[in-house]
Amino acid sequence: MINVAILGSTGSIGTSTLDVIARQSDKFHAFALTANKNVERLYEQCHQFLPEIAVMVDEQSARDLQQKLKQDPKTAHIDVFSGRSSLDEVAAHEKVDYVMAAIVGAAGLSSSLAAARTGKRILLANKESLVMSGDLFMQAVQDNGATLLPIDSEHNAIFQSMPEKLTRAGAKTDIQGCLQASGVEKILLTASGGPFLNKTFDELEHVSPDQACAHPNWEMGRKISVDSATMMNKGLEVIEASWLFNASADDIQVVIHPQSIIHSMVSYNDGSVLAQLGNPDMRTPIAHAMAWPDRMDSGVEQLDIFKVAQLNFEQPDFERFVCLKLAYDALRAGGTAPAILNAANEVAVDSFLKGEISFTRIAGIVEQTLNYINREPADSMDVILAADKHARRVANDLCSGLEPE
Repeated sequence: MINVAILGSTGSIGTSTLDVIARQSDKFHAFALTANKNVERLYEQCHQFLPEIAVMVDEQSARDLQQKLKQDPKTAHIDVFSGRSSLDEVAAHEKVDYVMAAIVGAAGLSSSLAAARTGKRILLANKESLVMSGDLFMQAVQDNGATLLPIDSEHNAIFQSMPEKLTRAGAKTDIQGCLQASGVEKILLTASGGPFLNKTFDELEHVSPDQACAHPNWEMGRKISVDSATMMNKGLEVIEASWLFNASADDIQVVIHPQSIIHSMVSYNDGSVLAQLGNPDMRTPIAHAMAWPDRMDSGVEQLDIFKVAQLNFEQPDFERFVCLKLAYDALRAGGTAPAILNAANEVAVDSFLKGEISFTRIAGIVEQTLNYINREPADSMDVILAADKHARRVANDLCSGLEPE
């Protein structure tokens, strides 16, 4: 029985992971479940999956959850912990084999690193871990014999389409190598284009948070849905892909594919293009990473290519999707630039969701923050976290209409 810790079990990735586990209960056990404040959802999950440990970041929520669990004889045995440090402890727990890193944003960095430093199989759905600290994170994977498998549908598709010699060694940093020496010409990272692909720039000025969160193909949380609408999510994925596959910005091309059927492609120097196709359902990459190098049932309906009938592709407009351009710029700049980009975006998106700034101001806030803060070498967590903190302060000031200090 393989013990799995799910960091962020009440979110969309977490619930999809539990669905896969429920279908493969003879192979996998949800050893630890974690959430921020969603007591009711985590209690329901505990009641169904009976983990050994439950963690709630919010202390009051943890007390509420513990009271509910103790009143239920079926769940009374479950240990409840609170605080972000408990996430790290769960990720590093000696009985945990696999860690699903599905906490959104910079908040998931520390626990993902804890999993890497203790040699776990990391099912990485938290792209910010690589965006903020790619070099340090990949070094931790290599130094501690961890196994890193991407969960984002695009990166999982790239992984499946890469040469076997770059992936068969356990998806440690051996997943990386010289792409050109292996015959890889380019990584083609697909993007749906989000809900506003066909809107004019003037129309975007007055879109609401609910409109921005109405993704045409995927069911996601509100923050990542807004990122999809601005295409910042794709920009962050470009940075993630650069670290996962040891690729430069010029090696990665974003391709808008509105149907979200081809999840990404790899182009080879002999003219071949390998692609991974499937219905837009996160259970497919989750099941792939959990079973790798084997395969198992995910519960996802088989793709009916006759029903799909047509696949479309187009180049992204960088003048319209400014966030995508900013991400490429940050990748090329290196150092702390990606961490600054991510922090400013998190602040701006949160401000938009609260109705404090317009949708089109998100890119402007990110760009102003990047221009305001000097980039430094990202050679320690202290430097990275300091850049993250500085960027949040600057972005908050800009969202409030203040001159940054």
